[in-house]
Amino acid sequence: MKTIVNTLVAAMLTLTLFTAHGQTLTLKEKIKRFAPAKITGDASKLSAGDRKALAKLVAACAYMDSIYLRQVWSGNIATLTRLRGAKTEAEKDQLRYFLINMSPWSNLDDDEAFIEGVPATRPAGANYYPEDSPKEAIEQWINTLQETQKSEATGYFWTIRTNEDGRFLIRPYNEEYAEFLTPAAKLLKEAAGLTTNASLKNFLNKRADAFSSNDYYDSDVAWMDLDSPIEPTIGPYEVYMDRHFNYKAAFEAFITLRNEAESKKLSKYSSYLQEIENNLPIDAGYRNPKLGAASPIRVVDEVATGGESRPAVQTAAFNLPNDERVVSAKGSKRVMLKNVQEAKFKNVLKPIASVAVEKTQISMIDFEMFFTHILCHELMHGLGPQVIRVNGQETTVRKQMKELGSALEEAKADISGLFALQYLIGKGALPKTAEAKVYITYLASVFRSVRFGLNEAHGKGIALQFNYLSDEGAFPFDPATATFSVDLVKIKPAVEKLTREIMTIQAEGSYEKAKALLDKYCTIRPNMKTVLDKLGKIPVDILPQFSKAGK
Repeated sequence: MKTIVNTLVAAMLTLTLFTAHGQTLTLKEKIKRFAPAKITGDASKLSAGDRKALAKLVAACAYMDSIYLRQVWSGNIATLTRLRGAKTEAEKDQLRYFLINMSPWSNLDDDEAFIEGVPATRPAGANYYPEDSPKEAIEQWINTLQETQKSEATGYFWTIRTNEDGRFLIRPYNEEYAEFLTPAAKLLKEAAGLTTNASLKNFLNKRADAFSSNDYYDSDVAWMDLDSPIEPTIGPYEVYMDRHFNYKAAFEAFITLRNEAESKKLSKYSSYLQEIENNLPIDAGYRNPKLGAASPIRVVDEVATGGESRPAVQTAAFNLPNDERVVSAKGSKRVMLKNVQEAKFKNVLKPIASVAVEKTQISMIDFEMFFTHILCHELMHGLGPQVIRVNGQETTVRKQMKELGSALEEAKADISGLFALQYLIGKGALPKTAEAKVYITYLASVFRSVRFGLNEAHGKGIALQFNYLSDEGAFPFDPATATFSVDLVKIKPAVEKLTREIMTIQAEGSYEKAKALLDKYCTIRPNMKTVLDKLGKIPVDILPQFSKAGK
């Protein structure tokens, strides 16, 4: 059988593959969509102990890779093992593309399989649930559980498995992934013993304990209080891969170094958060009268990644933790990966703007506005509806939106990020001259994000925004030049209108309205496709090449 499979693999690699926009690409061309980019961090100012601690943290990233690979699909490790025996150039390309995606499915091509002998589509429930069990059967079982068990079954840190009788059971992450969490915890403890920074030591010890206990609350609080030249984020966080329900968290790691000057420059925005919340264009009853007290902003340079932070499109910033209990008590931290954003702007956004944006507006494309909108995107994840009441019962937006939650939340953060920027301009926190740069840079970034594919939360969210704003007249299309521009008069009320609509749906916990909105707008319309077809030779994203600090 192995000889037959390898023959089929070699034959399959000679076939033409297709992108989400109908262009034909070979596997080598798919790989070239990721532009190699040097990602460097300056560790020279770290103490001797911190440099040793940094090496331990980078080593811990490998265990996040091991867990994540298993979370994607039950056959992922066997597939990777087979590919590591690649001999021909075609087989080596297949291995290269697997390592870019951390799976046999191409993230940029609506998760189509690029390897023979694997499921045609990525499992919607990943490997969090029994892969042969329908979503409906899992949901029906969850609804029969008592409250404590139901909380675990729908919680971040438990998988669903079956016993010998085929009955569902709940298995905590600390048991499911003990083989990798135990040595990862040991590395974190060793790093804690090497650093003299009290907050870093506290976080690393508590996160190591969480790997054993499966209780992440205390370590999330400690991460919020982290004040250190090394900023590690490591553990189970995002729920994008759970397309059944958006319940289960994937393991990832960002090992970063604090950019002190930039962090201080942006910290002023935290002071406006409650004011922005109080002025959101939604019913006053849906606003949070008292946000969590801590809303730190960290600007960092990435030196290593692991797990879900690695595959395909690279994260430019993040807003964590996602645990609503921590957000309510402490707020959330916004982490901006400046060296990653600079690489994206240089290698991807500027080339896109030269093709997609009407020529008189191209000069307005601005890195600072690109950077600041990403910041506001992350800030807005922590604002608006979070814990809500539906039919008299307390619940969360995440649980009510289920598999629609990630796309809707990304759209909310993007569009309300524009609303927040306009508010800050109105308050004088940003100059009036920034206004045109904000919206025109955002327009160029639309074409950057939608190329991620409509199977991906960010791609869906951006398609929703672009089509909605286009219908409001905010993005006129010129067929003669096949470019878009921004109508600076119409875009402001359109942004406010969409912010109101999305946040109101979240506050109501209306799955039906969310589905209707996404079904209507999450599509590639002809004018957008015309522009996308012109971007074929421009990289879709970067492929990080880490410096010595990240080795």
